[in-house]
Amino acid sequence: MLTPAFVIHSRPYRETSQLVEVFTQDSGRFTLVARGSRGPRSSLKGLLQPFTLLTIAWRGKGDLKNLTQVECPDHSLRLGGDRLFYGLYLNELVYYLLEAHTPFPEVFDAYARAIMALADGETPELPLRRFEFLLLQALGYAVDFEYAADDDSPIDPTLLYGFERELGFVACERAPDPRTLFLGAHLLAFAEGRFDTPPLLQAAKRFSRLALQPYLGKRQLKSRELFLKRKGSVSS
Repeated sequence: MLTPAFVIHSRPYRETSQLVEVFTQDSGRFTLVARGSRGPRSSLKGLLQPFTLLTIAWRGKGDLKNLTQVECPDHSLRLGGDRLFYGLYLNELVYYLLEAHTPFPEVFDAYARAIMALADGETPELPLRRFEFLLLQALGYAVDFEYAADDDSPIDPTLLYGFERELGFVACERAPDPRTLFLGAHLLAFAEGRFDTPPLLQAAKRFSRLALQPYLGKRQLKSRELFLKRKGSVSS
């Protein structure tokens, strides 16, 4: 049976094959062997590309199974310029943060929407922030944006709140790290899933980085490194 999937990452394997990390709608993230896919006559040549919605089948025992069938019902979604790095960033989040062989259908759907939005020219920050917030929910990191963590009082849109990872948001006027301070009005917008102004997008980006950091640990995201390197080469 064929199942929807995206290629997250691939690398050469032996002389003519590839190890392909896929993210599927029904079975989550895992690695497949695409035997002979790098050979000159392979029917898979050019198909196993990132940002392309495929339908695939596989078989085998153990953790490393064989890719047996690939169909491409849609055209590849082209991500050029900076949007390529945004897409690679989403792929790294999927690769590093989702447990292998565990279905995350809601994350798969959100990923597909984010890639489509990037390809369609939507302001990149919007799909990125939507995906990050949903990913945090899927990981079990439920932050209450409507009530203060210390006394359950409703968030006041006029007050500042400090973000504490193990607790939530607590009203305060200052914090050792100003990056952890958020305006109550922004938190209430997050609760509604709104990121419709530049200040909201900036605040959402700060929150996502703070909340995702414990999951990423000391990993250096390659997409961010490549993005900064490209910006440096363009400015010079």
